[in-house]
Amino acid sequence: MSRMNHQVRLAARPVGLPRPTDWERTEEPVGEPGEGELLVRVLQLSLDPAMRGWMNEGKSYIPPVKLGEVMRAGAVGRVIASRHPGFAEGDYVSGGFGVQEYCVSDGRGVIRIDPKLAPLPVYLGTLGMTGMTAYFGLLDIGRPETGQTVVVSGAAGAVGSVVGQIAKIRGCRVIGIAGGERKCRMLVEEFGFDAAIDYQTDDVKKSLRELAPDGVDVYFDNVGGDILDAVLTRLARGARIVICGAISQYNSVEPVKGPANYLSLLVNRATMTGMVVFDYADRYAEGAAELAGWLAEGKLQTREDVVQGGIEAFHDTLLRLFRGENHGKLVLEVADQQDA
Repeated sequence: MSRMNHQVRLAARPVGLPRPTDWERTEEPVGEPGEGELLVRVLQLSLDPAMRGWMNEGKSYIPPVKLGEVMRAGAVGRVIASRHPGFAEGDYVSGGFGVQEYCVSDGRGVIRIDPKLAPLPVYLGTLGMTGMTAYFGLLDIGRPETGQTVVVSGAAGAVGSVVGQIAKIRGCRVIGIAGGERKCRMLVEEFGFDAAIDYQTDDVKKSLRELAPDGVDVYFDNVGGDILDAVLTRLARGARIVICGAISQYNSVEPVKGPANYLSLLVNRATMTGMVVFDYADRYAEGAAELAGWLAEGKLQTREDVVQGGIEAFHDTLLRLFRGENHGKLVLEVADQQDA
C-alpha cells in the first residue's frame, strides 16, 4: 500500500479569526521525486502570525495563498528520497514545505540543518525566520546604540524575545510589553529584560513614563494598535520604530487602526520603517552564524512551545497565537523525529 500524504488546504478567506470551515483536509498518495527533486517527511511546522495575512486576498509583500492550495508554512523535516545533487537521503532540512506530512521539493529555499548542533524546533525559531527577523530588524533598522532604551511589544513571542536579548547583548536597556504576569516574569527572569509591562493590567503610557523617563530610542513593534499609539507618545529625539507586525489588527473585522499619534514622528525627528525578513535572504548565513555563536556562548536563550497532535491539530494550534497562549516560538509536531 502506498503512503498517503495528509494536507490542510485553504478553503475560504477568513473573516476575523480563522474558523474550521476555512480549511479543507485532503489526502493523496505520496509522490516520488523527479530529476532534481527531493522528498521530505515533514516533522515540525512553524506557526507564525504572518500566516493570517497570507490568507487574505490583496496586494502584500508576498502573494496570498490561493484557495485550494496547501497552506503555506515553514517547516523542518528529513529527506527520505532524493534525486537532487545537493541533498541526500537522511539529511535534515528546513524550508517552506507547507501544512502537510510530505513534500516534493525542487530544493529552492531548502537548507540542510544539523540536529546535533541544535534541536529541530530551534531551526524554526532562533535559528530560523523568526531569529532572522529579530536580528536584521533590530540591528539594520533599529540600529540600537549602547545605553539606549529599546522597547519591544509582543516581547514574549518568538521574535520579540530574541529582539530583547540582542538589544541586551548590544548594551541597551530593554523594556518588554507582554500580556500576563507569567509572560512578564519570563521576560525578566529568563530572557534578562530590564523591565516588563503587562498590557492586560498596567497603564502602558504611565509605565513607559516611569521606566523610560528619557524616552524610547528604539521601538520594535509586533502588535500595532493601541500599544503602538502609546509608545509614540514617549519617543526620544531621533527614535527609530521598526514595524514588524500588527497582530492586534490581523483578525479585526473593522478597518485597520492606524496610529493617531503619528505626529510624534515629526516632533521627535523619528522614523518608522516596515521590515520584511525576505529582503535579507542573501544575508541569512551572516545572521545565523552570529545567533548560533550567541547561543553557544549562553548569551542568548531560546524557548519553543511545541504542540503535539499532527496535521489534525493545525487549526486549534494556530489560534493559540491570536489568543496569546504561546510562550516563545510556537511549533506543531507533525511526526516524531525517530519515525522519519
